[in-house]
Amino acid sequence: MRYMKHASFFAVGFLTVCLGSALGGPVPAPVLHRYLYVATPDGAQADSGSGVGMMVFDLDKDFALVRRIEVPSMSEGVRGLTGCMATRALYFSTTSRRLGAFDLKSEKVLWNRQYEAGCDRSSITPDGRTLYAPTGWWIKGDDDGLLVIDAATGENQRRIKLGKTAHNSLISADGKRLFLGTQTTLHELDPADGRVLQSIPDVGETGVFPFTVDAARHYAYVCLGAHVGFDVVDLQQGKAVHRVLAGEAPIAHRTHGAALTPDEQEVWISDQDGKRLYIFNNTVMPPTAAGHVELSMGGHGWVNFSMDGKFAWSHTPDIFDVKTRKKVATLRDEKGTPVGGSKLIEVHFFDGQVVAVGSEFGLGRKGLPQPVRKVDGK
Repeated sequence: MRYMKHASFFAVGFLTVCLGSALGGPVPAPVLHRYLYVATPDGAQADSGSGVGMMVFDLDKDFALVRRIEVPSMSEGVRGLTGCMATRALYFSTTSRRLGAFDLKSEKVLWNRQYEAGCDRSSITPDGRTLYAPTGWWIKGDDDGLLVIDAATGENQRRIKLGKTAHNSLISADGKRLFLGTQTTLHELDPADGRVLQSIPDVGETGVFPFTVDAARHYAYVCLGAHVGFDVVDLQQGKAVHRVLAGEAPIAHRTHGAALTPDEQEVWISDQDGKRLYIFNNTVMPPTAAGHVELSMGGHGWVNFSMDGKFAWSHTPDIFDVKTRKKVATLRDEKGTPVGGSKLIEVHFFDGQVVAVGSEFGLGRKGLPQPVRKVDGK
């Protein structure tokens, strides 16, 4: 297999088209390329990584490795990876309180800065102007919360104080709400101005670990800190209304990873210690058990889906077909060694241009426009 830099890849394509035209032959139609970008090493499970920077895998060629992109500052251990279609960029945070902007077209780091506070899994407004970076679960100060950062420069503009161990943040699929977890509280904010709309207490048992939100912003699904399962939070009522546990008997260790299939038919959660992803039927409330899949390794825990809902991936090298629940591919480096990590983003290119950027979180997208560009070859 031949591994090529992104620039070389498109240069070859351009020359092929020009040569074909000059010789009077047919010009190949542009093709949609769907890639999975994996940041390595993962700050929470460095031993399953491979090298330093981005590894790019091809969704349509059995998730084969296409190329590597060196990003030296990622050697500090990546804590979060968020993408933005407006800026055509990925934003990575590291254990060393660093946040950086990576341009998908040039494959260059546009800026990276270190901050007094930590930087955990950040989120960005749909217009690409403002980043919200949690101060981090390992930080336990009185002014913990969110850093409000200019996405164009990395300048920290202000801090929103919300509570200790500010950990995961996400912006809803429609871009209208920002959510943050601190200890056992889930906060809902207006991303336009950072205004706190509500803070919902007593969720997640011992801490608000990863969570997801449906497209209607009716329910949030929050991982439990002491058992494998999740709380269902009714965002309209402002309280947790159901606690759903995995297994025939309670499994006494934390859950780290929750995702909705794009059509919101199922909820998947990660049991990293048990090396499983548990699946729940989300067409009823509360969701009911619908099976599980076995993972090849333990680790930090995560779960997400491809934008078309066909594939599921996690913190492991395993790729599953969502419909059949069979493992269909394994992420591997050049030497054939399996690669794992929980910082993954799907990106689509068409005719050399970025046309879709996914989310690190498995957000519900029911009723929203399909973010995958249709290609008819014309």
